[in-house]
Amino acid sequence: MKYILCVDQGTTSTKAFLLDGEGNLSQGTHVPFKQHYSQPGWVSHDAEEIYVSVLKAVAMVLKEHPEAKGNIACMGITNQRETTVAFSPSGKPFTQAIVWQCRRTSDICRRPEIREQSRRITEITGLKIDPYFSATKMLWLFENVRSLRERCASGEGYLSTIDGFLVFRLTGGKSYASDYSNCSRTMLFDIAKKTYDAEFLDLFGVPVNVLAKPMESCADYGAVEINEEYLRNNGFDGAETEALLSLNGVHITGVLGDQPAALLGQNAINKGDSKTTYGTGSFTLMNLGTEPVFSKNGLLTSCAWSIGGVTNYALEGSIFQAGSVISWLKDELGFINSPSECDDFCNSIEDCGGVYLVPAFTGLGAPYWKPDARGVLTGLTRGTGRAQIIRAGVESIAYQVTELVNLMTDDTGIKAGQMKVDGGVCASSFLMQLQSDLLGVTITRALSDEMTAMGAGLAAGIEAGIFKSLEQTGRFYKAGASYEPKMSAFEVSEKMDGYRSAVRAALLSGND
Repeated sequence: MKYILCVDQGTTSTKAFLLDGEGNLSQGTHVPFKQHYSQPGWVSHDAEEIYVSVLKAVAMVLKEHPEAKGNIACMGITNQRETTVAFSPSGKPFTQAIVWQCRRTSDICRRPEIREQSRRITEITGLKIDPYFSATKMLWLFENVRSLRERCASGEGYLSTIDGFLVFRLTGGKSYASDYSNCSRTMLFDIAKKTYDAEFLDLFGVPVNVLAKPMESCADYGAVEINEEYLRNNGFDGAETEALLSLNGVHITGVLGDQPAALLGQNAINKGDSKTTYGTGSFTLMNLGTEPVFSKNGLLTSCAWSIGGVTNYALEGSIFQAGSVISWLKDELGFINSPSECDDFCNSIEDCGGVYLVPAFTGLGAPYWKPDARGVLTGLTRGTGRAQIIRAGVESIAYQVTELVNLMTDDTGIKAGQMKVDGGVCASSFLMQLQSDLLGVTITRALSDEMTAMGAGLAAGIEAGIFKSLEQTGRFYKAGASYEPKMSAFEVSEKMDGYRSAVRAALLSGND
């Protein structure tokens, strides 16, 4: 049996899986890496550590599945999207990567020459001016990393999202490419023409030669070429080294940003299909088919995937804080010892007692796009305790998603009767039931939460000929738990009104 090696390079960890020709995804391996918070609102990663985490995760999954040795047909990669890394022709990063959550470029976003291009940026790239996207991160790197601009001008430097960096490193520098779904998150990419826009390149001072080549999601990104000496120098043991070197010559045939990969993995392949992934952040995507729809409500439009010359687009609402809210309750407040405790606390009380959390820890994303907004906790009384705050934190995730889905319906006129969900936070039955109640639709959780890896594997398998078509892969989707709405329309309206009042307080807290 032939296997597809699936790499899911996320915000806090890297995972690796094996997908077989019958659509069965193995148990994955998990390698966390360090988050760097050098200043308030700044988030960075060590890109070299990310590359090592990829190799570690892959070595682990190959060691755990000896039957796969010599039977890897191809490789698929999915990745955190807007995170930006500057690196040399040897692949060595010049400085830490700027993570998608990072707010350090807020001042750049306010520059008049950039604000003046606001409408055109949305019309061409489908995005809003925000520190979230890669272009302002690239400009910041040019302005703050010594000699970077000169190196890039002379062909001695590159700027890329994580997929381009990994393709470059995994192919030994032979290939430097990024798929349309990742390119369309740079704020430099014309999503209709599928090319970088010359005016935006000039606006942000980015030479086109430093960027990864845009390619379809299903394409040959080159052959793996892992250096044995590098493995020895970075602490890989003999078995790990042997496993990794066995991949040399295997081709990378699928690359997708994590959210469109999840859309594909969820079999949301038809116009109007939607999914929400509840991870570190939360991302709701609706498949728009082959014609982009540009939101009048502050949502984003991006390339979802491109297969055989046909590009599907997605309307997206991005929430910066979802699973990270649970981490905040655990790590910063010490209110819980593990995420699994949240449901017990939520179910121990009838309601939050009027308490709302707006988790604008790194600003607010869609539909507000206020990078300087700050988190607020409203409605506190003398009777407010730990349970109320925990429940308010969990509920805040559902309120944010509900707001985005309602705006998608307004933009497209499509109201689906079902939303597919995945991601670790879906383990909260309380959250999933509340989400169903607020949206008034069936929530269907995938049997596996690893839909990003699944999507990358399916894309790679289509290009490699393991799967005949995108439509054929639909039979691999397996549903898990489902939740039906129970709440009255009046109660939904009351809860959402309370949340919107709290959001207004958060918007007043910033200085943007």
